[in-house]
Amino acid sequence: MQDILDGIRQAILAGEEEDARRLVGDGLEKGLEPRRIMEGAMMPAMEDIGERFSRGEAFIPELIVAAEAMQRGMEVLKPHLGGPERGSGLVLLGTVHGDIHSIGKNLVRMCLEGTGFEVVDVGEDVKTERFVEAYREHRPDILGLSALLSSTMQRIPEVVEAVRAEDKAAVIMVGGAPVTQEFADQSGADGYAPNAFEAAKKARELLG
Repeated sequence: MQDILDGIRQAILAGEEEDARRLVGDGLEKGLEPRRIMEGAMMPAMEDIGERFSRGEAFIPELIVAAEAMQRGMEVLKPHLGGPERGSGLVLLGTVHGDIHSIGKNLVRMCLEGTGFEVVDVGEDVKTERFVEAYREHRPDILGLSALLSSTMQRIPEVVEAVRAEDKAAVIMVGGAPVTQEFADQSGADGYAPNAFEAAKKARELLG
């Protein structure tokens, strides 16, 4: 069975979408538990590419193709996950009002989904009221806010305050090119991530 897990991991790292999908199916047919496939091959693959990305040894295109291969494998795996194995948690994700950039947010979504999270993506240029409405509707485990401009990141504290008025215990994570740990702390956010892989890692940390 280890050869199948190794194959899945290598297919994801190489961005081979169809191979990842086929090998996950083969693993399930041969009796591999869904959680073992996720934790023994898929998540380690994303952690590997993410660590390479953090060290400057891999770049955004490689992160994207790995995440897409992971998603193809997850399409096969998800129907076999049930109850507490269905995922790591629910993340509500969006880019703040005035900011139409989507690439960074989409990378975060793929990395989150690749590590077992379910993601509700409310899109770009999202008004504060819409974040509150979506939070009220979905009651996520984590709210993720993205800003790619120094001007629009000033919306983050406003969203944090509004959501916390709805739920004092809301867990909020922020990120984006101009965002820093210091800004995140000042905004009242629970977590900060400098890139998409770190966002998935931080989300797992926040939920223990």
